[in-house]
Amino acid sequence: MTDLDSALYLLQNKMRRQILERLIREPHYAMQLSQIIGASQPAIVKHLKELEDGGMVSKSKVPSQKGGPPRTIYSVEKAFSIQIDLGPDLFRCEQRKLPAGGPMRLSTQLPPSSIPVAEALGGRKKIAVAEGLSHLRSLSEVLDELDAQRDAVIALHQHVRQRVSAGVGSDFELYEERSIIQSIVESNGERLDVASLIQRELIGETNVAELIETLRTQLERQIAQRSGQIIAAPLDTELRWYLGPKPK
Repeated sequence: MTDLDSALYLLQNKMRRQILERLIREPHYAMQLSQIIGASQPAIVKHLKELEDGGMVSKSKVPSQKGGPPRTIYSVEKAFSIQIDLGPDLFRCEQRKLPAGGPMRLSTQLPPSSIPVAEALGGRKKIAVAEGLSHLRSLSEVLDELDAQRDAVIALHQHVRQRVSAGVGSDFELYEERSIIQSIVESNGERLDVASLIQRELIGETNVAELIETLRTQLERQIAQRSGQIIAAPLDTELRWYLGPKPK
């Protein structure tokens, strides 16, 4: 499985999420988690093993306060963010790595409204609860504002995709053609191996060469129309759609 597949698999289980919610507060023993969550210790240990194998938690041995053998304690190991956007003409699912470094290093990437919090932390190792609550409230307001902006951008992205889909539906007759064009749209402008893409999307006995020619011709025509220019060349010239004038 990819990291994203692994993360989604681990997080889809409610008990594993409950375990992580406890471990982010402080390290716990399996017996503690069993008593808090209300599940058997073997079940908790099984979920902890899966979380450990997935790189989300780590374990270490600590001396027993009662003089017995060392005990195994678990803590959260991995930091990341998962973003999922789903709707008509919209599917984005990605796992994002959080930036490394302390507060001051992060300040170069933070929005201006949250920089004072980074400056207040500085090189300090701990802060009082009251100060922490104030900082967290401030950052929650910043996150709400950023989330609202992101939601608006995602909605606009969806509107673009809807209109592209409408154009694809009217300009390309075959399902294979529409599927390939949608894959090109989803690449966000990255260079693709179109021949390999066509091989993956083909259904039945569609002629690859004919399909490539149909797509190339149609896309070059659209590029010329969008740019207001004419692509002129001898009939045997192999123009590629991605070499045409870019939209302004």
